[in-house]
Amino acid sequence: MLDLTTPFLVPLSVTTLYLVVIVLFAEGLNRFSSADAEFTRKVVHIGVGNVIILAWWLEIPAWVGIGAAVIASLIALVSYFLPILPSINSVGRQSLGTFFYALSVGVLVAWFFPQNLPEYAAIGILVMAWGDGLAAVIGRRFGQHPYQVWGITKSWEGSLTMTGVSFVVCSLILATAGNNLGQVALVSVLVAIAATALEAFSKLGIDNLTVPLASAALSFLLIQVI
Repeated sequence: MLDLTTPFLVPLSVTTLYLVVIVLFAEGLNRFSSADAEFTRKVVHIGVGNVIILAWWLEIPAWVGIGAAVIASLIALVSYFLPILPSINSVGRQSLGTFFYALSVGVLVAWFFPQNLPEYAAIGILVMAWGDGLAAVIGRRFGQHPYQVWGITKSWEGSLTMTGVSFVVCSLILATAGNNLGQVALVSVLVAIAATALEAFSKLGIDNLTVPLASAALSFLLIQVI
């Protein structure tokens, strides 16, 4: 029998409840509103990414985050083929982005949480969640200047949104972690440029893996060097 006084049970319950609410909210939008499927996927994309903040603040153990990422990865793969959660993936949608997203969470938690450096995991996940999420929304709504990268069409409006949001996310987290403003500004600019370049190539949703891992790794390495 589980001991309800175990320290991690309360934070685990909070994060689990948060994730359930986000998915149910997106499912409600998908089934009972006029919102299109892509919009509801971005609601999940951004909302789920914020769980890394809860994991950081509530000091959830790394093994819990890794286990949750494994489960989420399996659900994403099943949803890719079956209409379990349309707000996550449409059947036959030619993208494994949700799977890569969950995988990146597991990798970053396993990498940085044991070192007591959760801020870098947060940078990687939130650059992807907010940067890519808002870039897609802005690009679809206001993108009037398209360009192509290896056959993938993007818009300058979306890419500039990715750069700006990535810079803000990285700056806020690094400043919160106590780095000086000179470091914060330079590292955030470089991370934002790298994240935008990687997001431009999103074949099969691979940017959901490359953007988080590169953003986290680059910010970590640059803070050590600068």
